[in-house]
Amino acid sequence: FFLHSTDGAAATYNVLSNGAKADGATDNSAAFLKAWSTVCAQSDSAVTMYVPSGSFLLHPTLFTGPCKSKSTVVQIDGNLVSSSDYNLYEAAGYWLKFKNVQGLTFQGGQLDAKGSRRRTSLVFNDAKDIILKGFTSINSELFNIVIDSSSNVQVDGLNIQSAATSPNTDGIHVEQSSGVTITNTYIKTGDDCISIGQGTQNLWIEKVTCGPGHGISIGSLGKSANEAGVQNVTVKNVLFSGTTNGLRIKSWERSSNSFAKQILFEGATMDHVMNPIIIDQHYCPHNEGCPTENSGVKISNEVYKNIKGTSATQVAVDFSCSASAPCQGISMANVELTYKGQPAKSSCEHAFGSASGTMVPSSCLRSSGSSNRRLMAFVSNN
Repeated sequence: FFLHSTDGAAATYNVLSNGAKADGATDNSAAFLKAWSTVCAQSDSAVTMYVPSGSFLLHPTLFTGPCKSKSTVVQIDGNLVSSSDYNLYEAAGYWLKFKNVQGLTFQGGQLDAKGSRRRTSLVFNDAKDIILKGFTSINSELFNIVIDSSSNVQVDGLNIQSAATSPNTDGIHVEQSSGVTITNTYIKTGDDCISIGQGTQNLWIEKVTCGPGHGISIGSLGKSANEAGVQNVTVKNVLFSGTTNGLRIKSWERSSNSFAKQILFEGATMDHVMNPIIIDQHYCPHNEGCPTENSGVKISNEVYKNIKGTSATQVAVDFSCSASAPCQGISMANVELTYKGQPAKSSCEHAFGSASGTMVPSSCLRSSGSSNRRLMAFVSNN
């Protein structure tokens, strides 16, 4: 199993030494798990599982910890490919999954999910101190990457690509996690570029390019009555190109004690985006499973700052908030969004806050002291 070890360098274990074959046809799941078991058992301060160049077929594979080493690296110089046989993935619901690991770096290479249906390409569950760096994920037919119930996860320099027509192929989904950073990443997909689910806090997103896709979305929240909220999210210096949405918060149209608060959107550029800024508290896909209720999700303390570009629709700012839980404390500053070379429009429903600096379109937010919370404002600069 052992490839080499030099003074001060990580011990390295090559999957080829465990029987893996880089022919793109042989199932290497057992060989990879054997290599992982060996690496995970090492007590060296740093240890590497090495995947050389070539194409390695993997069926659904679960890599479990904890490992003895404080620093474990999975270095991929080749391509990992999945089978197109749906029956292999139906029960697992994932392709590659790391569970209960700490101090792991997963970097390099390419993950090609081959378009098999209904499974997530790469999952990190109950993980801590994780680095995901410099790899490509393509052809996923469900979420590309899921970070669930994890903490201190750094995502940097990824390239994620799914077909624009492929539903539910979120680029990166984060939920029940804290201390996640996503930077310098390009995402093209058929759903949210980044989706932020319940229980997420202390999330930092910066220098992300999104498009095609459905934008960066908080939610959907409030599907269940008792659901953890989202707080302390920062999204900075992002580019949306030809996306359905830009910066979106969405919640189910049903009772819930969930919330979204302390959200900063700063430095976003919109290039022909259908809904550049949107809060949708009437989310009910296909009009199924939604009682005749208002959303109970409380949205508060959102900041939209230094946002510019072009809208593909006339309404560039749409705050459609709940009558029973109005949006509170929205702050907007220096927003410049146009539609076909003219100032765009804004629409507000049960949305309260303030605006300053350049505002195109004009703000339709109402002051917190307003008595008529059901008033719809529809404002343009014309």
